[in-house]
Amino acid sequence: MTLVDRRNFHLFQPLTYQVATGALSPGEIAYPLRAIFKRYRNVRVLMAEVADFDLDAREVHLRPVFGVPAPAVLPYDTLIVAGGSNYSYFGHDDWREYAGEVKSLESALVVRSRLLSAFETGEVEQDPDRRAAWLTFVVVGGGPTGVEMAGQIGELARDTLRHDFRTIDPRTARILLVEALDRVLTTFPRSLSAKAARSLERLGVTVLTGRTVVEIDRESVTIDSGSGEADRIPSRTVVWAAGVTASRLGARLAELTGAESDRAGRVAVEADLTLPGYPEVFALGDMVSVRGPDGAAVVLPGVAPVAMQQGRYAAKVVLARLRPRETRPFHYRDKGNLATIGRAAAVANIKGLKLSGLVAWIVWLTVHLFYLVGFQNRVLVFIRWSVSFITRGRGARLVTGAGAEPSPRSAEER
Repeated sequence: MTLVDRRNFHLFQPLTYQVATGALSPGEIAYPLRAIFKRYRNVRVLMAEVADFDLDAREVHLRPVFGVPAPAVLPYDTLIVAGGSNYSYFGHDDWREYAGEVKSLESALVVRSRLLSAFETGEVEQDPDRRAAWLTFVVVGGGPTGVEMAGQIGELARDTLRHDFRTIDPRTARILLVEALDRVLTTFPRSLSAKAARSLERLGVTVLTGRTVVEIDRESVTIDSGSGEADRIPSRTVVWAAGVTASRLGARLAELTGAESDRAGRVAVEADLTLPGYPEVFALGDMVSVRGPDGAAVVLPGVAPVAMQQGRYAAKVVLARLRPRETRPFHYRDKGNLATIGRAAAVANIKGLKLSGLVAWIVWLTVHLFYLVGFQNRVLVFIRWSVSFITRGRGARLVTGAGAEPSPRSAEER
């Protein structure tokens, strides 16, 4: 068995936003792939990027990453593709430069540097209007990631940093959460969405629903309220958490197999997660939709449990073919939704059981610790969260690497 990944580590994506806000360090939510599989002598790990597929020849074409040599061609008997997804900027890819996202470890570190640099710049900025722009944070997207990110920025400003500066009061920071639909957390019941919104407001977050972002530049975000009037909000720090697009590998597989694909680039797979005409090729995760009993392609939630269940299912199908043995079509078992807003504040919908507040927060903590890879990481994160709960501190508030340098114009203004 050969595992190909362009990174040498597994990333626990549900907690990347905590790296972006200094609550956790990168190494606490990532774990080396070779360490995960060191006891499995039949597993080989290759650090490389998939360039293309030759499905008829049963070959994967690879290219090197970070200067690490990689074989040009990798033959296979069974291929499982799980390329994931990226954030979609809805045709405005130029916004990426100004609106960071937290889907990868690298991007989370960029956002962390931008957030902390904004407070540092506000401390020395003399002009009141420019200072207000630096202390205005806009989060786009009211799903779990956007809600969790906005809540963490609120706690950062109102709890963690409140005594750290001499010129500014971080508690005066303006935090906006912009959502195009009529409420946040639309996959949750309305009652839980309302509770999440109230929790955000207690943290100083202004929730703007029914609003659409129409422009983002270096100095501002422009929002359309739907009435045709545009509101320009001066802000130097924007976090993007709205919409996803499938990995390019999904579109490539659809092109090679003639499979259906949707606007987000998800390729439609059969009920056993294989591609039409190629039963030896599986595709799963955020990059696919799955055909149901009626033949219609169903888009499953873009959450970790879906990918985990699909991964286990694909492995069972491969083993069943070796025996051989019949397998049933894939069926997703929805275990519920969880989202945390802040300290002792969360919402949970578990098979119709609606929880909020401290109880939901404890459930959220337990579930995330359970699924975090690596015993050491679980212990470290538990200790980090415990200390943070008692002291309201964040030990990873470091401005480093990409995104740390303010723009040249900003430097001249100071």
